[in-house]
Amino acid sequence: MVAALGLALAAHAEPLSSRAIKIVVPFGAGGVADLTARIVAQKMAENMGQAVVIENKPGAGGVVAGDTVAKAEPDGHTLLLMSNGTAVSAGLFKSLPYDTLKDFAPVSTLGYFDIAIVVPQNSPYKTLAELLAYARANPGKLNIGTINIGSTQNLSAELFKTSAGIQAQVVPFNGTPAVITALRGGQIDAGVEILSPMLPQINSNALRALAVFGAKRSLVLRDVPTAAQSGLTGFNVASWNALAAPAKTPKDVLVRLNHEVQVALNTPDVKKRLLDLNIEASPSTPAQLSELLASEIKRWSEVITRAKIPTQ
Repeated sequence: MVAALGLALAAHAEPLSSRAIKIVVPFGAGGVADLTARIVAQKMAENMGQAVVIENKPGAGGVVAGDTVAKAEPDGHTLLLMSNGTAVSAGLFKSLPYDTLKDFAPVSTLGYFDIAIVVPQNSPYKTLAELLAYARANPGKLNIGTINIGSTQNLSAELFKTSAGIQAQVVPFNGTPAVITALRGGQIDAGVEILSPMLPQINSNALRALAVFGAKRSLVLRDVPTAAQSGLTGFNVASWNALAAPAKTPKDVLVRLNHEVQVALNTPDVKKRLLDLNIEASPSTPAQLSELLASEIKRWSEVITRAKIPTQ
């Protein structure tokens, strides 16, 4: 049934309606999530003959954006850009105005992008194994910088600590530029950050990437091993973005939206534009996104509890 509908949609790509589809993005304009949404939205609009617009609603851990979509008319015209942050917020906030698993209908993942652990170029640690050896020999002395407490990067550093069995200080900063400044100034030993904003520093030999945290090597830094390849067996953390609709959106509309996302992400120019941002285009089924979201909520909630991060 679904396959047949997909074939029909491929042959007759018509607008859902004369109204625009709105993607609500819980981040400001110009960031990785926003650019991802705009690239995909542009291609969907071209293919569907229907306007697909971006509405930025940053702040409050994505809660404002999530609430907007959860309460929107479930007709496929209002979508939420989900991310790791969506899963983190489910564990970080004592209460939310929506149920993250029940009040949204997953559409598809959009892409994955790397998180890396980096050190200054003049660091004595040339590999992740050397960094971990120092941390194990000197409990509590290693300093790892990240952006604010409760961010994906901050929680990834906490998960890295427990997975590696080391005692280290995770030091929060108010943004990526501050982390970079602290690294280059020798105020911290290492940093955990999304790879994209670190690439100019790595390419100019100001910083050095020791490992990426995902399941496979970065497409833009093929010589840098994964954490798992460096001895942390099974360690796998990557950032991701996805689209979801309000919970009661009709099945045929969700199938149509999933199809349009699949077509857009499989277009060579979209793949290249995303890769230029260090994002690997990666569509999914709604069921796969549902499983991802549930597993990410469980994982990050456990990290928040273990790290004793106070809920908000």
